[in-house]
Amino acid sequence: MLVDAIVEAIRLAVTRIPDDVVLALKEAYAGEEGEVARFNLENILKAVEIGRDGSIPVCQDTGTLTFFVRAGVESPYLRGLEGAIFEATRRATEEIPLRPNAVDVMTGKNSGDNTGRFVPVVHWELAEGSEIEIAVLPKGGGSENCSALAMLTPSEGWEGVRRFVLERVRKCGGKPCPPVVLGIGVGGGADQALLLAKKALLRKGEERHPDERIAEIEKEILEEVNALGIGPMGMGGRTTALDVKIEVAHRHPASFPVGLVVQCWASRRAFVEIKPDGRVEVWQ
Repeated sequence: MLVDAIVEAIRLAVTRIPDDVVLALKEAYAGEEGEVARFNLENILKAVEIGRDGSIPVCQDTGTLTFFVRAGVESPYLRGLEGAIFEATRRATEEIPLRPNAVDVMTGKNSGDNTGRFVPVVHWELAEGSEIEIAVLPKGGGSENCSALAMLTPSEGWEGVRRFVLERVRKCGGKPCPPVVLGIGVGGGADQALLLAKKALLRKGEERHPDERIAEIEKEILEEVNALGIGPMGMGGRTTALDVKIEVAHRHPASFPVGLVVQCWASRRAFVEIKPDGRVEVWQ
């Protein structure tokens, strides 16, 4: 039952773009005046519709499957959970199907089932209680290639964050298949900044950071990115980014880490919740 639920969450993630992302795409379409930008957004929305109606992957790059697991330490289902995630990945690859995207770094050989050394990627967070929540985030390679880390000096601060993000988005142009969603992690160490950035992509469009100061920066960076004029698929237009999400951690006094994780327009995600009594719920 658990493996079945994870397979279903993977299927939901790769075939059905979340409603908040679709709404943002439609709003972008309504706000574009350029013929090319509107044409690109129209085709994106058609791909969304085809994926949803046909239950087929919206994009041929079904990505590297990334799982964020928040596990209650008292759950009776914790022991076999990692095995279930790997088995679900193998099954989903065959049944949905997913494109095999796990390649050995030395030989270049594809495993054929999206599993391998440290793949799929599983991030664990232990919690009190006996419930388990699993977030599924399929991450495409093109957008991942535009992710980056900056180890700023504390004196650069949030102005440095803005400058780094804008320079990186400008340099990448159309490579990550815009309009993108930007996850930004600030603070912690180098590894934590990038992890926070990727985790930020799980938040829905209407969810702003609970700290009003950070929420305001999210909106400001979104406006500045869209002012670049890169536009849908990098061919010009008003909408380069659909959203910006920031997560923060305390930092060392000597450093100011900033992680940027870029997600393409197909901002895919799904969730699984395992109740203490074994009931399972899948949703977006």
